[in-house]
Amino acid sequence: MCPLNAVNDQNPRQIAARILGLRRVNGLFVEDLLEIALAGAQLSPADRGLCQEMVYGIVRWQAALDWLIARKTSGREQKPALQNLLRLGLYQIFWLDRIPDHAAVHETVELAKQSGFGPQAGFVNAVLRGFLREADETGKLLAELKIANPAIGHSHPQWLVEKWQKQFGVERTRQLLDWNNSPPKTFARVNTLKTAAGRLVEKWREENVEYDFVRHGWLEENLVFELKSHPPLLSLASFRDGWFYIQDPSTLLAVRELGAQPGETILDLCAAPGGKTTFIAQLMNNEGRIVAQDVSEDRLKLIRENCSRLGVTCVEAVLPSTLNSQLSTGFDRILVDAPCSNTGVMRRRVDLRWRITPEEIARLRQTQLDLLKLAATKLKSGGVLVYSTCSLEPEENSEVGAEFLREHQDFKLETERQLLPIADGVDGAYVARLKHST
Repeated sequence: MCPLNAVNDQNPRQIAARILGLRRVNGLFVEDLLEIALAGAQLSPADRGLCQEMVYGIVRWQAALDWLIARKTSGREQKPALQNLLRLGLYQIFWLDRIPDHAAVHETVELAKQSGFGPQAGFVNAVLRGFLREADETGKLLAELKIANPAIGHSHPQWLVEKWQKQFGVERTRQLLDWNNSPPKTFARVNTLKTAAGRLVEKWREENVEYDFVRHGWLEENLVFELKSHPPLLSLASFRDGWFYIQDPSTLLAVRELGAQPGETILDLCAAPGGKTTFIAQLMNNEGRIVAQDVSEDRLKLIRENCSRLGVTCVEAVLPSTLNSQLSTGFDRILVDAPCSNTGVMRRRVDLRWRITPEEIARLRQTQLDLLKLAATKLKSGGVLVYSTCSLEPEENSEVGAEFLREHQDFKLETERQLLPIADGVDGAYVARLKHST
């Protein structure tokens, strides 16, 4: 069991330090750890926001923070918990303008004492105060580091920066690194199975939700809104009643390319948590059959919960064993939203950059190709197969499609598109529409 289940602290820095020390517990991402911790903490909205900012910020900027620490400690390795305390103090000094420097130092030193590092409290104080004396010079060094050593300056893995520079060029890579280090926006898709855009925005005004309109070529007007500010989602009747679903606009392109029609039979091969599945149902007006497959009962539960909240009634959530036992070739259209490296959504998954490896991309490529081959066996003659990822890597995108087409001469590529954050202003995504010959 994760120790954060029992957290009842009221100090956002203490909670942040504990979360940072428990990263990768039971395979959890830092976003999951934060959610668990804040659910059991008695914090004001302002302190909840501060805790989240510190956790996400420190994980994002870990490489730059560690570079700073190494400069003051002659590169000596610190105990992980002590390293996190130093990161916590430095992040507040150099990345958070609203916290006075003296408060950042004092709170970090006190937290060191409370965390069992009393003998090291003087060391923590000396390191942080040393940086305060050199604050202007350090700020300039951090800015120069983004040019001289982008991997450390923008805090990304060296191999990934080099890969992107070959793919996108130096300047566009810099823009992408900046994008990944910026807070993600929140978008809401209107659920027309339950309401209309006009009714929803009226309700939002009553609920103190500030919103803006979102326009992209693959979206119909007034389908997606940016939520500028809002109370907690679970406190909103409009959310609980299923009037909208939180979803980046990029994820809707694959469903648009699928082109599902009322009355058809659709397979969503990797469906959890159900955002694309429920949008397919919305476009079909709940008329027809959607089989939503995923690999575990926990993931199927997410699909069923979202379908229930959104009023989706045409979805059957199944495990692979169920789908395989049907040996169905009766699907009009199939969506393969394949597991991938997620490099297009790196700003939403803050510690992903420290988890993904070149070897993992190679492994995922084979999984993606296997899923496409499986889907091909279940498609009607003349049917449509859409392949999508939230990756920026050609190895997982166009190269997978090209290899599939070489082995399946009865398919042709009708369209493909790569959404790039710095060009399209949305999460990264790749979508290819393949048509089976009749």
